[in-house]
Amino acid sequence: MPTESQLPLVAIVGRPNVGKSTLFNRFAGWRRAVVHDEPGVTRDRIVEEVEAAGRAVLIVDTAGLDPAAEEGLPAAVQAQATSALAAADAILFLVDGALGLVPEDEDLARLLRRAHKPVTLAVNKIDQPLHASRVAEFHKLGFERVCGISAEHGSGAWDALEELVEQLPTSGQASAPSTDEIRIAVVGRPNVGKSSLVNRLVGSDRVVVSETPGTTRDAIDIGLERDGDHFVLVDTAGLRRASRRQDVERTSALMTVRSLERADVALLLIDASQGLSDQDARIARLAADRGRAFAIVINKRDLLTAGEGDADPRARLREQIGYGLRFAPEAPMLMISAKTGASVERIFPIVRSLAAAANREIGTSELNRWLADATDRHQPAMAQRGMRRRPLKFFYATQVDVQPPTFALFCTEPAAVKTEYLRFLENRLRERFDLRGTPVRLQLRKRSSDKRS
Repeated sequence: MPTESQLPLVAIVGRPNVGKSTLFNRFAGWRRAVVHDEPGVTRDRIVEEVEAAGRAVLIVDTAGLDPAAEEGLPAAVQAQATSALAAADAILFLVDGALGLVPEDEDLARLLRRAHKPVTLAVNKIDQPLHASRVAEFHKLGFERVCGISAEHGSGAWDALEELVEQLPTSGQASAPSTDEIRIAVVGRPNVGKSSLVNRLVGSDRVVVSETPGTTRDAIDIGLERDGDHFVLVDTAGLRRASRRQDVERTSALMTVRSLERADVALLLIDASQGLSDQDARIARLAADRGRAFAIVINKRDLLTAGEGDADPRARLREQIGYGLRFAPEAPMLMISAKTGASVERIFPIVRSLAAAANREIGTSELNRWLADATDRHQPAMAQRGMRRRPLKFFYATQVDVQPPTFALFCTEPAAVKTEYLRFLENRLRERFDLRGTPVRLQLRKRSSDKRS
């Protein structure tokens, strides 16, 4: 059963206040990004998976690129622009048709042409047919694909995206990672010791280590071998809350998403001296949402000291983290010290186990025996149809994907299945087939109980 390949990433780029967040919201289908007339309101990259031209892609909303800004070029803004171009597979270049062509657009156009990636130039704010003539002057920027759109009203927006996506290589053309290696994304907040852990695992100072948060800004892939198994470590830039990021760090969230996309397993690194933070929980949720098996690695255990009346600070910390990440109760937890090397080698057996669970394939006959046993032990609630209540029946199950393991369950009334019952089935599935540590997807599908259908 093939695994899902890394999704192509399309970045929406342009000057501040040209409508990037409005366009992103149009594609995402809901008001996810903050929209405001004041330039620079977007403080973070936001990623959403959408379908265009018959395939799934990741759309990224970016902070405005402003080469003319007095501050940030060539430092923060230039670094951000370079990183955004390096991470994206294709660029949707948005300009303001109402304002017209400005020198900053020409500067960005030169930068984008040097990237040698598919680019579609979308002239925004073409809200009425009489505005169509505004598009003509933007042809001088030299891009092959130029179209007028209205992010506010939606006209032309999807056509522009689909035309761009059609320029990307299909999954069959893209190079696939080796199935013999396990890719590990090391993720976490800044300054929790990700680079120190990578260096300890590799056995050399391959990654810069500094006390200054945000030292690592790009994802770095490092291959290594343990007991005949091949691994690839991806050290990612630390994730902070958007309000605390500098311009140059805005790409960190994007790089982490990309690392998760192409990883088999994630290691969520938490600072033992600080305990679990809201941002740690957000990163864990991000890994789970992207369908990645992950382990919780608590670093700097050597800094834990018992307080007054606290005989076992490690047990207390485990309890706090377990409660804060209770949406992922199966994720294994390990305390280490990247500085001293304590328990670091225990990471590899955990990673092997997680990768095996994420790629586990279960035969249909085994699944159906499990389903019959689970539904016999705990019958689902009755389905309500009008004034009548009817038994809710499950017929059979089949696995449809791995990474994460995904199963289709056929029943009479999918909409009537309670969330609690779906969670019960997921827990029984994990127990029966040892799927601990990996997200599991259950897809409910309708099948009539009428044998003639």
